Amino acid sequence: MQAAKPLFDYPKYWAECFGPAPFLPMSRGEMDQLGWDSCDIIIVTGDAYVDHPSFGMAIIGRLLESQGFRVGIIAQPDWRSKDDFMALGEPNLFFGVAAGNMDSMINRYTADKKIRSDDAYTAGGLAGRRPDRASLVYSQRCKEAYSHVPVVLGGIEASLRRIAHYDYWQDKVRRSILMDATADILLYGNAERAVVEIAQRLAYGQKIEDISDIRGTAFIRRDTPVGWFELDSTRIDRPGRVDKIINPYVNTQDTEACAIEQEKGAAGSGPVEDPNEAKVVQLLSHPRLERDRTVIRLPSFEKVRNDPVLYAHANRVLHLETNPGNARALVQKHGEVDVWFNPPPIPMTTEEMDYVFGMPYARVPHPAYGKEKIPAYEMIRFSVNIMRGCFGGCTFCSITEHEGRIIQNRSHESIIREIEEMRDKVPGFTGVVSDLGGPTANMYRIACKDPEIEKHCRKPSCVFPGICENLNTDHSSLIELYRKARALPGVKKILIASGLRYDLAVESPEYVKELVTHHVGGYLKIAPEHTERGPLDKMMKPGIGSYDTFKRMFEKYSKEAGKEQYLIPYFIAAHPGTTDEDMMNLALWLKRNGFRADQVQAFYPSPMATATAMYHSGKNPLRKVTYKSDGVEIVKSEQQRRLHKAFLRYHDPKGWPLLREALERMGRADLIGSGKHQLIPAHQPQADGYQSARRKNSTPAGSKKAGGGRVLTQHTGLPPRGSDGSKPWDKREQAKAAAEARHQAHKAAGARKKPGKARPAVPR
Repeated sequence: MQAAKPLFDYPKYWAECFGPAPFLPMSRGEMDQLGWDSCDIIIVTGDAYVDHPSFGMAIIGRLLESQGFRVGIIAQPDWRSKDDFMALGEPNLFFGVAAGNMDSMINRYTADKKIRSDDAYTAGGLAGRRPDRASLVYSQRCKEAYSHVPVVLGGIEASLRRIAHYDYWQDKVRRSILMDATADILLYGNAERAVVEIAQRLAYGQKIEDISDIRGTAFIRRDTPVGWFELDSTRIDRPGRVDKIINPYVNTQDTEACAIEQEKGAAGSGPVEDPNEAKVVQLLSHPRLERDRTVIRLPSFEKVRNDPVLYAHANRVLHLETNPGNARALVQKHGEVDVWFNPPPIPMTTEEMDYVFGMPYARVPHPAYGKEKIPAYEMIRFSVNIMRGCFGGCTFCSITEHEGRIIQNRSHESIIREIEEMRDKVPGFTGVVSDLGGPTANMYRIACKDPEIEKHCRKPSCVFPGICENLNTDHSSLIELYRKARALPGVKKILIASGLRYDLAVESPEYVKELVTHHVGGYLKIAPEHTERGPLDKMMKPGIGSYDTFKRMFEKYSKEAGKEQYLIPYFIAAHPGTTDEDMMNLALWLKRNGFRADQVQAFYPSPMATATAMYHSGKNPLRKVTYKSDGVEIVKSEQQRRLHKAFLRYHDPKGWPLLREALERMGRADLIGSGKHQLIPAHQPQADGYQSARRKNSTPAGSKKAGGGRVLTQHTGLPPRGSDGSKPWDKREQAKAAAEARHQAHKAAGARKKPGKARPAVPR
């Protein structure tokens, strides 16, 4: 992997003399107080401005400020006109535009396409403060305000929509966001390197349209540059019958060269048997090895829009080209122009991570919000991000597509400094650090044993189908960090709230013991996501046996520590590859293990994810995609999605009619009844009896729920009882239900005396 210029080695811009601002200004008045006549860069964001390193606008803004630039913030502007986009005046260099920490469509709509009633990234949690497809709208308004000012598009929404992508909300393939946003360049992934390089070049007078060699960027061009070798993606992974192609290394825009290749071929090659076919060209040099000058041509937007198999093929090739050590540039035609994607950015070193997280963040929301609370900030205000990236490769998740699969770590010293700063400066700190984590709690300092192997690896996951033999699973540095952090004066407790990769954790019993003994606040969330091999393989998740192994270790170390602690597992309904039988078996597992899901998560097809390609195409991009390859079971109809969620909430009477019908159709009517091993009762309770049962079986007192999260509660085994109205239960059924209730109540009473059995509710 080529070396990159360190972020702290650039010369400072002249405005460095102004020094860091208490907050990046959001108004002309604040600019006046700082002595600024203008901003060099203005960041437009769909989130409320929180000056904390968990928020993208703060990281990028403070980083550019450290380079000497004057940076202003326009947070959640009124997008209905250009007025708010002119509030800080014209920026000297560029507008930086991002939708916020979330894709704006996922932020606003549920997996069932219903409008959410709140927005965690807005003061007061109010919904409706950003438009749909915010990156696109903001970019257009910036150009409307100052048409000659460059617009640099970034953030997770732009990152995941940089290529022709399936849009769940419109149920169609949309073209690259660059084609609609009128932005000049797009930064994808972790954008620190790219944004600093662009700012420096523009400051020295280079034009934005001449910037085409920065990694982690995408832009529009009309021709493949001279000296580049163009490789058709179907030479890498042929999806089936495709258009005839000639020499993939010839510039396709050079009609003369194409004609020569068609007429004579090249030395050492011969024609194919059919004279009507294109000539096959074999070059004696090996241009494929010149990866820095090779670009892979993906099927055009028009082709992937009309052919789901080619869409799945393009998605597969895209994911094969994500390792910064060996990735090649990609290009995709949209109409008469090409959208060009340079290889991913080089991961940041530990020194650079420390530099980025060591900026003078205020660590609180901008004073303009007064006393209004921003829910997302309240959740992370006492947490510390210790790393970036994830090598899990879960197909439904966008972390790997955005942050990459190479873990970027901070040093112990940098993390300890941030905890001390939080302890000393952040109002309301009580001594409890709510999280030391990141995308995954326990991938800190875990990497490939050999940098050369890592450089050449093209696997989408380091832990599926099993943990790679080249992965160093040593958790000792993380254990040492935990011990240092909890030994700090004024720190009472260090909790771990980030998702845990339990199949990785069991490789280090010492880590599990350390975690369970000192860093679990009563409950630990983990995500098996399913129990059945079919959907798990499509998710690239380990089998349920890994969960069982971790559970045994968790209970063992909890008992040794004398603590009553509980595992809270989470599951997904309606994921590609999931059958009705799979959901039935999951429901039986839940009942057998005493879990009740208060709220459930249905699969949400986010842009560019591999599982989304499965959802749209019915093919599996984890393997070679062909027209004849096996299909993937897809859950699309509203009826079937409701059924799968009903299986997860098997205890909810609202879903029983749907489940009875499905079980009878599946030939599993034996699961209908009030027996211990049956899933749902044979009779439906009346409304008043149902409400009574809901009150009786409600979440235990003192527990908390988080809106939109997935919650599991203790399974009491008490079936909802019928009322004394016009449709009473059959007496025999009532007697069986009462006996079962007494039996379960007795078991529950005994379980409360033993650690690890009862499972109160907890938010994810």
